[in-house]
Amino acid sequence: MSDVPEVPAELARLRSSIDNIDAALVHLLAERFKCTQQVGQLKAEHHLPAADPAREERQIARLQALAQDAGLDPVFAESFLNFIIAEVIHHHERIANGDE
Repeated sequence: MSDVPEVPAELARLRSSIDNIDAALVHLLAERFKCTQQVGQLKAEHHLPAADPAREERQIARLQALAQDAGLDPVFAESFLNFIIAEVIHHHERIANGDE
């Protein structure tokens, strides 16, 4: 008999881990957006622009370094952060316009 685990059992175990990680990611993103909503409120109150390109650039560089250290493709990490930043800016613009 082989020491290799049964494929369906191993597949189910891995999928369960993926499901748990996905749930954690959703909760982390929700927490992040709670913070960025507060940032958007502060920016609107102080008439600051929705976007902060210098900060965004620093965050992208920071995330790329973290991704590299973690063995994750830095290009993917940048794309992921750019997607999040675009959504945050959209929210900040809506807040500034009184839409939220």
